[in-house]
Order: sequence, then C-alpha cells, then structure tokens
Amino acid sequence: MTAPNPPQPVLRGMMLMAAAMMVLPGMDAIAKYMATVEAMSPAQVTFYRFFFQVAVTLPVLLVLRGRKALTARKPGLNMLRGILHAAASLTFFVAVKYMPLADVFAIYFVEPFILTALSALFLQDRVGWRRWLAILIGFGGAMIVIQPSFEVFGLTALLPVLCAFLFAVYMFLNRALGDADSPMTMQILSGLGGTVFMGIVLAAGNSAGHVDFALSLPANAKGLALLVLLGAISGYLHLLVVKAFRMAPLSVLAPFQYFEIIAATILGYMLFGEFPTLSKWTGIAIIVGSGLFILWREQRKTQKETV
Repeated sequence: MTAPNPPQPVLRGMMLMAAAMMVLPGMDAIAKYMATVEAMSPAQVTFYRFFFQVAVTLPVLLVLRGRKALTARKPGLNMLRGILHAAASLTFFVAVKYMPLADVFAIYFVEPFILTALSALFLQDRVGWRRWLAILIGFGGAMIVIQPSFEVFGLTALLPVLCAFLFAVYMFLNRALGDADSPMTMQILSGLGGTVFMGIVLAAGNSAGHVDFALSLPANAKGLALLVLLGAISGYLHLLVVKAFRMAPLSVLAPFQYFEIIAATILGYMLFGEFPTLSKWTGIAIIVGSGLFILWREQRKTQKETV
C-alpha cells in the first residue's frame, strides 16, 4: 500500500520551509562577505541586520494593521527575544568571519540537542536513554567538526556552540510567548530589541578597541544594498518559517532545517572557495543523523500520547 499524500496545507508548509532553509544561509553569506571583503566588523553587520529588519518590515506592518499592530500583550518578552536573537547572531557572524560557512552551520546544529536537554532539565520533559545517547553522539559529531577548526581558529571554533545555546534559550522564550502576539508584531519588537541591544554592545566594544566591534558605514552603494537585503531576508524569511509552522507540525518541518547545511556548503564553495573535508562531512553526517533520530523519537512519543 502506498502512503497517503499529505494534506495541502501541510504540503505548502513543507514547501515554504524548504524554500526558507535554502535561502536563509544567504544572510550569513552576506555577513561573511561584508566582514571579509568589505572589512565591516561583525558587530556592525549584526546591528545593521536588525536595524534594516525593522526598516523593511515596519512599513508593511503599518499598512496591513495600522498603529495597533505595534501594541503587544507581552512587549518585554518580545524585546528580550530580540536581545537573545541579536546575541546569537553576533556570535554566529563573528564565527563566519573566520571559519568556513558549512563548518559553522554544522557546529550550530547542536542546538536541537541543547534544546532537548534544557527541556528535560527545566520543563521536566521525559527524555529516554535513547535520546540522551543521541544527544551525546550528536555532540561527538560536533567535536569531529570542531577539533580541526579549534587547532586553526582557537576559541572562535566554540562560538557556534554558544550561538546554539543562545538560540535554544530564544526558542524557550517562544514557548512562553505562545500566540499572545501576531508574528509580524513579534518580528518588529524583536528587531527593535536587537537593534537597541546591538547599539549598546557595538558602542561598548568599539570603546574597548576590539576590531570585531569597530564602527563603520557602508563603503559604497553595493554594501548598503547588501545590508538592506540582509535585513529583508532576516525579516521576511523568518515570517515565512512562522507561517510554515502554522501549516504543518514541528516533526514534519524540523528535518528541513538541515537544508541550511546544503545551502551553506554551496554558497561557501561558490563565493569563498570553501569545502568541508571528509572528516568534517563525517561529523556533519553524525550530527544530522542524531538530530533526525531525536525528531523521530519525539514524533513517536507524540503519537503515543494522542492515541
């Protein structure tokens, strides 16, 4: 017997998620280009990422919903989301300045393992020994990718792990918010929170004389256009992801996140001449396999609870 085709909304959600995951690494490729070719500091790039996210999405929000769209039930939590997202983006953008895109993405994908562990520790979610084993194996795969990078880049190779932790906490906060506010309102307030936070961090880092926090303006029209595109991808593609998750279950869409590694590898090779070694591909395969196993176990658990 053939498996039934997925319902149309679920199929559309899958298509939206796949498209978003193939395009989102373009944001990180722009960040790497701005840092390595245009010589703009990662902190400055992160500031512009959130600033232009607000600049390109706020007019649309006001046209669609008017001033009431800026009224949120939980503004403080939404701003905190932006701060966590900005901190995660900063660590990621610093990492991609010095490391290959695919390596950074591979290490970052320990995030589902961290989120699962946090759920078990703080939300009392039941996590069996098989999933704990998958978490350990997944971290082992990350170590395979990190180890040669650590020898070359030092502690910078651990920045994607910090990014994964910050993003896992950000996801936790999304649970706390639930459906209190619309996705567009959440994006605007998150962008505002990230912009204010990065303005403070950028000023402090620049005062300390750190090269990765240097203040700068776009050197030319091309640089400005890329920064605007960076904000647009950030704002609208994340809205696409939110829409996808409203059409299809998490267990169906989550595996599509690994498309980002494929897109990052392609962009890294085409734009920067980077390509993972065989040992790094082995680590990537272990991380992806462990993550998919955790998702499969979560799906089985959900099915049993609904029977």
